[in-house]
Amino acid sequence: MAPILFKPSLKTQEDLPENAIYLFDKPKGLSSFGAVHQVRLKLKEVHGKKIKVGHCGTLDTLATGLLILVSGKLTKRAGELTKMDKIYQAEAVLGSTSTTYDSEGELTKVSDHQPDIKEVKKSLEKFNRKIEQTPPAFSAIKINGKRAYKLAREGKEVKIKPRQVEIYSIKLDSYDYPRVKFTVHVSSGTYIRSLIDDLGKELNTGAHMTELRRTSIGKYHLS
Repeated sequence: MAPILFKPSLKTQEDLPENAIYLFDKPKGLSSFGAVHQVRLKLKEVHGKKIKVGHCGTLDTLATGLLILVSGKLTKRAGELTKMDKIYQAEAVLGSTSTTYDSEGELTKVSDHQPDIKEVKKSLEKFNRKIEQTPPAFSAIKINGKRAYKLAREGKEVKIKPRQVEIYSIKLDSYDYPRVKFTVHVSSGTYIRSLIDDLGKELNTGAHMTELRRTSIGKYHLS
């Protein structure tokens, strides 16, 4: 069935069917579970009963953009709708690293070196292939049944094995030191925070993510 753009202002049953694929443009500061909760509440209001809702892959609280939600009988398609390529618009700040690989973590200054635009482009292009990537400790990956970010918050050592992901394309959109903005098309399971941390290592400056917007998941687009 055709996906439905979720808008909290919609009120009629025709606008919000019980069994549907919902495209949710997640705002900054809202968790993926928070998005699920909003849709669940609205469906209950419309249909007068509790309806199962799930998300097809998380999106960081800091990030914005496309989140696919499924409701009712279509929740069984969650796995199918998770393993798809994705396109992101990202912003990195050079000069410091972060414990979470983004601006929400503890920052550590690394370098005052200001690479020129040619260096930045060349470094980004080096990732345009299949790469081995280690997801951040502060992630939703499960380790022995427990989320990695929960272990990290408890101060426990988090060991996550590198995984192979593919960067199909990566394009520099703008560079005004220390900010690097780029658009990237990646395989499922790719962490843009890790990509940015690796970019900082490649440039010998350190880097962390400050903005992230997901614009596409497979054939589904924000537009």
